[in-house]
Amino acid sequence: MANTTFSGPIRSESTLKTISKNSTTGTITEVITLGDSPVSLSDGNVTLTNATHSGRILLVPDGGQDNTYTLPAPIAGSSFRFVYAGGAADATDALIITPGNTNFYVGGVTFLDTDGNEVSSVFSNGSSNSSIQLNVPAGFDVTIIGKDTTNYQIFGNVTSTTAPAFADQ
Repeated sequence: MANTTFSGPIRSESTLKTISKNSTTGTITEVITLGDSPVSLSDGNVTLTNATHSGRILLVPDGGQDNTYTLPAPIAGSSFRFVYAGGAADATDALIITPGNTNFYVGGVTFLDTDGNEVSSVFSNGSSNSSIQLNVPAGFDVTIIGKDTTNYQIFGNVTSTTAPAFADQ
């Protein structure tokens, strides 16, 4: 595959997409889309895709029930940024899970405790945790990046009265 070098900015009237191509089958997979507007996630369980969600800000609503957001299989370079978009502290939880227990989180989030005046870190175990539960959030900004075909790197902050929790599915 040839490389192209540009000496100035690359401009697009729509978006830019990063893809990966399977060297055996030629199958193209979209990894990340840059330049699109934020995606307002629905108040319900959502299965994410790289083509629609990677590289974009994902606005999470004040839920009417606990909502689960399922990531696609990790691809190196895919990126999902979850931002709480509610107008008040949520009475329900947001869970962000990988496709299964063979895909897990590495890293952690900063917990900003609104009723105990504490700041602490909450970490995944780096070897089996495939779920993070954001408990009754007042706010959060969590980024999850595909490190390879197994692991997701996670970082960000969660503001709540209850600490977020990593777990196995």
